[in-house]
Amino acid sequence: MNSTRLHGKVLKKIDKKNSVLHYVLKQIQASKLIDKIVVATSELEIDDIIVKVAKKMNVEVYRGSPTDVLDRHYQCAKKYSFDTIVRVTSDNPLNDPQIIDKAIKKMKSGKFDCVTTSLLQTFPKGIHVEVLSMSVLQKSWKNSSIPYEREYVTPYIYNNCNKFKIYNLTNTQNLSHISISINKNNDLKLVRKIISKINKRPILMKDIIKLLDKEPELLEINKNHHFKRSHLKIKE
Repeated sequence: MNSTRLHGKVLKKIDKKNSVLHYVLKQIQASKLIDKIVVATSELEIDDIIVKVAKKMNVEVYRGSPTDVLDRHYQCAKKYSFDTIVRVTSDNPLNDPQIIDKAIKKMKSGKFDCVTTSLLQTFPKGIHVEVLSMSVLQKSWKNSSIPYEREYVTPYIYNNCNKFKIYNLTNTQNLSHISISINKNNDLKLVRKIISKINKRPILMKDIIKLLDKEPELLEINKNHHFKRSHLKIKE
């Protein structure tokens, strides 16, 4: 709730009744391969409302450090004895459950430490998933020392990719110019428009692209979004 760019964004309404967090969870619940969903939020009083929303949706909650998000992830995974962690962030209400499942299948098939869409971004910003082994999360937790690594959870893994087996999931078409992640008010406006124009649930990436191909002017709503491309190496 303490987001500096858009305060309280996870509980902003994106349709008449439902919040960003509601959509995040609903999209994930449509995954066929996720065993358990846990909302990992902070211990701050401002985030008490997140606990209420999650519990109303029958989703469990783990509460940890507001700044050491890596520790929060690790302690959460440890508490629930997870051996594989699927990490999605709460500013992406249109994450595609089919792409999440594709990443999980890849993780299972290749004995990878990490499967990600982050190293080389070809999906729209907002279609984002990281699948991590508990082993690599633990190594990251033990060895990450700078605040940036502790806050953003996975930078240590990517900055030491020579030590880990990482697979970057890519889309056939580069759609990285599209942003459906919510960071600012204009992003919220675009996502609201998309949701209002697509009746199917869950909302899949192909439905979004079909809409944007038909109505490209929608991309003008948040055309000034800032996208940071990673230039880190990918281990084949």
